Amino acid sequence: MPAGTALAYTYAYPRESAMLGDGRNRRLYLATDGARAVPSAPPVFFRGTLVAPKRTADQLVSVSDVVASRFHTPSAMLGKILLLADPVITCGIDRLRFEGFSSCCGAYARLDLLAPALEGEFLGAGTSNVNFNAPMRAALGQVRDGDAVALTLGADRFEMSRDAHTVVERKVDLPLRWLRGFCEVQAYQARMRPVMELDGAALRRFLRDLPAQWKGGAWVSPSPGGIRLSERSGSVRVGGVTRLRALRLPAEHALSARVYAADDEGASAWEIATPDSRFVLVLSPDAWRGFSGEGQTLGTLANGAAGNALAVTRAALRWQPAIDAEQIAASAALPVDDVLAALAELAASGLVGYDLAEGAYFKRELPFEPDASRKRQPRLRAAEDLLAGECVAIEPNGDATVAWVSSGGVEYRVALEGDAARCTCPWYAKHRATRGPCKHVLAARLFLARAGERV
Repeated sequence: MPAGTALAYTYAYPRESAMLGDGRNRRLYLATDGARAVPSAPPVFFRGTLVAPKRTADQLVSVSDVVASRFHTPSAMLGKILLLADPVITCGIDRLRFEGFSSCCGAYARLDLLAPALEGEFLGAGTSNVNFNAPMRAALGQVRDGDAVALTLGADRFEMSRDAHTVVERKVDLPLRWLRGFCEVQAYQARMRPVMELDGAALRRFLRDLPAQWKGGAWVSPSPGGIRLSERSGSVRVGGVTRLRALRLPAEHALSARVYAADDEGASAWEIATPDSRFVLVLSPDAWRGFSGEGQTLGTLANGAAGNALAVTRAALRWQPAIDAEQIAASAALPVDDVLAALAELAASGLVGYDLAEGAYFKRELPFEPDASRKRQPRLRAAEDLLAGECVAIEPNGDATVAWVSSGGVEYRVALEGDAARCTCPWYAKHRATRGPCKHVLAARLFLARAGERV
C-alpha cells in the first residue's frame, strides 16, 4: 500500500482459529488479537456454546466472504496483490458483533449474535480482530445443527513478542480506509429509514432470481408477494446489483428482511432477521464508490463538537447494546446536534457504530488514537493546509457567506448558506454534494469555525 494509506500493526493471535473435535462434539476456537487488550480487561470475552451452530456458522462465513471480496477493481490496481484484513469483533454485555468491509470498501457486513444465540458467560467487553483462515472457513462450512459447538473468544494472555512460541503473529498494514469506512457507513445508516419489509421466503426468491450480470444501476420495488428488480426508478436504488449475492447464505435462515435507504443518497442497507441474530449488508451508492471516500462526515468534523460535548459524550459511552444521542443530550443538558457532532468525531476514530434495528449507536474500540482522527481524512487535511497557508479570504454577502480560496494557482469562490455550500472548483462540478464537501468548502468552514462562527 502507498505510504500514508495504512498503519503497520501486528496482530498477535495466541493460536490459529480452529474447529477441534470429532463428530457432534466440536469446539470452535476463534483466536482474537489481544495485542490491544486493556491491561485490566479479562483475557476471555465470552465462553459458551452456540444455540444454532449451522445458522451461526453460515453467517460468519458470509461476513468473511464480504471481507474477502472485491466488487470493483480500479485499473491502477489491476495485477496487484490485495491485502485483506480480518473481521472485527466487538463483545458487549449481551451480544457479539462481527463486522468488516469488502476489499474495495464499497460493501459493509455485520453479524449481530444476540443473547438467545449464545449459551454461556459474557466475561468482558472489548473489540478485537478474528483470525479467519482457510481451514477455519472450511470447518465452519461443515458445521451442522446437531453438532455441539463450544465458542471461546480470547485467550489467557497476549504478547506482541515475536519469539513467543505460543503466539501466531501476522504483521499487516491495517487499512486506514477501514477507519474512514466505519465513520462513513455509520453516518449513512443514521440517516436511513425502513422502506420495504418482506418475509424470508420472498427474500430467497428474489435472491435466487438475481441475474448473474447486471450493468449500471437498478431499482428495487415492492411487488405482490415480495420485491422485484427493474432498470427504471423504484423505491430503492441499488448500484452494483451483484453485490446482493452476499445475502444468499444468510437468507437461507431468514425469518424476515428489511430494506433501508435515505432520500436521494443511493446507499442501501439489507437486514436479515433470524430468531437469534441479525445480518446486515450495507452497499455504497455504486460498486466503484468505496465508503472510505464518501466524505459524509467531513463538514461535521470541520466544525468540530461544541464546548465539552465531545468529552461528555465519550464519557457516556458504555458497552450497553444501544447508545441514545437524545438520552445523552438530556442527561448532560446539551443540544442533541452537539452530541451528534461528538458522535461523528468518535466515529472517525472507530469508536462508534450504528445499529439500524435499534435506531441507536453502539461502541467499539479500534487501535487508533482518537485525537489523530482528523489527520486521517485527506480532504480535511488538505483544507487545514490551505488554512495554514492563509489561502482563505471571507467576505459577507447578505444572508450567505462568500469565501475566496486560493489553491494550485487558482482562486475558487465558495458560497455558504446554512448547511448548503457551493464551489467553483472542478471537484464540486463533478460530484456536487453527493460525496461530501470539497477541500475549499472545508477550508472556508474551518476558517469560520475558528473565528467563532459555526456555519
